[in-house]
Amino acid sequence: MDRNVCGHPQWTAALLRPSTTRGRTYGSTWHLCHKGGKRDEELILPLNSSLSISLHQDQLKSTTTVMASPAFSEDRLWLNGQEESVQGSRLQALLHEVRRRAAKRPLEEVQREEEEDKAEGVNSDHRLAPPSWHVHISSKNNFPTGAGLASSASGYACLAFTLAQLFGVRGELSGIAKRGSGSACRSMYGGVVRWTRGAQADGADSIAVQVTPENYWPELRIFILVVSDLQKAVSSSEGMRRSVATSKLLQHRATVLVPELLRKAEAAVKARDFAAFAQLAMCDSNQLHAICLDTHPPIFYLNDTSRQIMRLVHAYNQACAEIRAGYTFDAGPNAFVLTTARDASKLLGLIEHFFPAQTSTSKRYIRGLPLATNPPSVELQRIIGLEPQPHTLHYILCTKPGPGPQRIFDSEAHLLNTDGLPGN
Repeated sequence: MDRNVCGHPQWTAALLRPSTTRGRTYGSTWHLCHKGGKRDEELILPLNSSLSISLHQDQLKSTTTVMASPAFSEDRLWLNGQEESVQGSRLQALLHEVRRRAAKRPLEEVQREEEEDKAEGVNSDHRLAPPSWHVHISSKNNFPTGAGLASSASGYACLAFTLAQLFGVRGELSGIAKRGSGSACRSMYGGVVRWTRGAQADGADSIAVQVTPENYWPELRIFILVVSDLQKAVSSSEGMRRSVATSKLLQHRATVLVPELLRKAEAAVKARDFAAFAQLAMCDSNQLHAICLDTHPPIFYLNDTSRQIMRLVHAYNQACAEIRAGYTFDAGPNAFVLTTARDASKLLGLIEHFFPAQTSTSKRYIRGLPLATNPPSVELQRIIGLEPQPHTLHYILCTKPGPGPQRIFDSEAHLLNTDGLPGN
């Protein structure tokens, strides 16, 4: 088994080298315009188009290693070191779609690709695996799973990309990723990404499209305020199903409000108009959680700390007499606070003052991008007018827009050993 991560596994080897990729699709993602629900649960087709920002993998990432071998008797999966069932409908749908596409590739095309690899000096151990072989999958996140930080989107995007490398699937991959998690299709690209609703019954045109690359707006900064790292009581998928079935506001939002919001949001991104961008993000987030309350029985993703973060952002904007910060909440209490490099230190100092660390040391309280904090003046504290809320945040993560899934070329990053089991 070749321990260098580059290329593909050998078709005839008894044990194959891993094909590994890293993504943080939102490798985690930050939603500007939420999808709100699905019109087709089986095909994972959304009620409306949506928009998100892929966050940088240096701060948030899912890492996935996949190995295929004729010696494996079944597909197996380990998530964050624990073996999980592979019988879930979404995982099975993703595996089936990858293998279906791999099997449809003309033999001449595969042989031509292998000849090109050979001509370029690619090791024979790096060739494609046949789709009939079983796979072992190991994946881990460096951020909380199931807590409203898009871990499923990041993980499934990473898995779709890795399996495509392993089986030689080429072309548009976001349609594969969405079979695991709808939001995963947006995580296949960096920067700002739109998941297009599409019109075809089979969902073939419901794919992700990159609006701007990750380096288009380098001044953007995102603070993730981790209020809870526990799994949600109501999952995103279950919440959406309940909202689609019971919320009268949802259809109005999807058909009337979202198309105009999406048009304005993409225009704001392309113009680098932060004030418009942040205002739209906050309005969209508030609409999403209004729908959660309109759902029967109602869903409560936000808590008192979430609402206090919202108050702080609005108070800061009022103190500045312009919009210099925004927020959005996905299906969970954790906040994504948006700002620019100009205001990042000042806003971070404000957040740290009103949400002080749980211990006397804040060394690990502020993580991610290195950023100095600028403590608020007494006058600014007075203008903000809120009471500090100690011990309410687990930590603050500073990040920025990032790329889509990336190959890892460090053999030490493999999550599977030569026997196809967790460990390296």
